[in-house]
Amino acid sequence: MAQGKVEICGVNTAKLPVLKEEERDALFARIKAGDEKAKEEYIKGNLRLVLSVIKRFGASGENPDDLFQIGCIGLIKAINNFNTELDVKFSTYAVPMIIGEIRRYMRDNNSIRVSRSLRDTAYKAIYAKENYVKRNMKEPTVQEIAEEIGISKEDIVFALDAIQVPMSLQEPVYNDGGDALYVMDQISDTKNKEERWVENLSLQAAMEHLSDRERHIITLRFFEGKTQMEVAEEVKISQAQVSRLEKNALRLMRQYLT
Repeated sequence: MAQGKVEICGVNTAKLPVLKEEERDALFARIKAGDEKAKEEYIKGNLRLVLSVIKRFGASGENPDDLFQIGCIGLIKAINNFNTELDVKFSTYAVPMIIGEIRRYMRDNNSIRVSRSLRDTAYKAIYAKENYVKRNMKEPTVQEIAEEIGISKEDIVFALDAIQVPMSLQEPVYNDGGDALYVMDQISDTKNKEERWVENLSLQAAMEHLSDRERHIITLRFFEGKTQMEVAEEVKISQAQVSRLEKNALRLMRQYLT
């Protein structure tokens, strides 16, 4: 995708408006009251969000104008379904929905042939997941999706894998304004835990220089092989905080191990 492209679908991206927090709240109140003009303003004020998402698909070879249009559909769906009463930022809710809409478009236009039955199973799972997120404002487990649509977990995972677009481990999946979280941060290492550098060095002395929380996070991540999301749930902090604490702890440990 042309990263320096200024105009997409007739929209001058260099002059897109940025909404202040009070403006967003006021517009959403009007949107909930059925004000279509407010909705148009809110869409324009969040087009930068769509642009930030489609940059992630720069290596896909897809037309940026097409991706921008599809991303806007995801943005509109997010606006229609967003619950302002829950303590969740709109961008946190909207980004996965925009990404999902783009991935669905890319799957439908994928040249690799996948059987109709697999596609049907995958789409049922995807729609069930979106409905669950809409109702509960959180991601469902595979088991919950399986119970919702009456299909085994194994069949769901196989179908989703079959239609999945390859993803880079370095692709950012979330950014709360600080350190980005990448796909690789979501992957636990259970196969090669014994081979990791943290178990081949004298860790005990280095870990004594960490805070109790940092030491606990390092233990969960590298000795128990848990993902950052799993650690966040156990420690009762956000995944972004886990990422920052983990990176700081590893930096301190390297200082004492080198």
